[in-house]
Amino acid sequence: MSDLQPGAASSSGAVPSAGGGSPIRVLIADDQAMVRTGFGMIIGAQPDMEVVGEASDGVEAVAAARRLRPDVALLDIRMPKMDGLQALKLLAGPGVADPVKVVVVTTFDLDEYVHAALRGGAAGFLLKDSGPALLVEAVRAAVSGDALISPSVTVRLLKHLATPAQPADDSGLSPRELDVVRLTARGATNAEIANELFISIGTVKTHLGSVHAKLGTRNRVEIAAWAWERRLLG
Repeated sequence: MSDLQPGAASSSGAVPSAGGGSPIRVLIADDQAMVRTGFGMIIGAQPDMEVVGEASDGVEAVAAARRLRPDVALLDIRMPKMDGLQALKLLAGPGVADPVKVVVVTTFDLDEYVHAALRGGAAGFLLKDSGPALLVEAVRAAVSGDALISPSVTVRLLKHLATPAQPADDSGLSPRELDVVRLTARGATNAEIANELFISIGTVKTHLGSVHAKLGTRNRVEIAAWAWERRLLG
């Protein structure tokens, strides 16, 4: 395992993030050295990101995440000693007091992996063959809590959930909140939702807060999973 000092600069220099603060600190966990190197080069080339550590298995990933407290941890699913789903539960699962934002990296060959990651607290998904742009987007989305990943990938992952349909209850959501839920499940950002519904971004955030409270969800992925399981998108 290779850890960088929390304040160490990336190859592009410790440039403040787009939000004006410190660079987004990323931990990369994958059992393939070439994957870690490739992801590290992509992250390090971003002016608002830096790689603060690497791990080659799930046990190392959990230890590094707890020690370094990265803004985002990229976790592969298939790793030795402890797989990414187990590591995810320890870092971001239900009951974790101070969860780490985790983007699960997957080749998407088993639907049950996706479902387990959704329920384990994942803040986003990344397909390994999606390319550099999506990797960067997934990291920024996890930090902002706005866009998760590109809508096409979000829809592809959630449509393939191998779970039976759940009762079509609305859990007390208002018609407008249901509109927000449906758009969220399609991968829309807050700005896109506001534009579609002719409301302000602040109102969108208020609706999302209410949805989280009523559904017991913690992020947009869980909202999307709830909507897809209840076939609210047809």
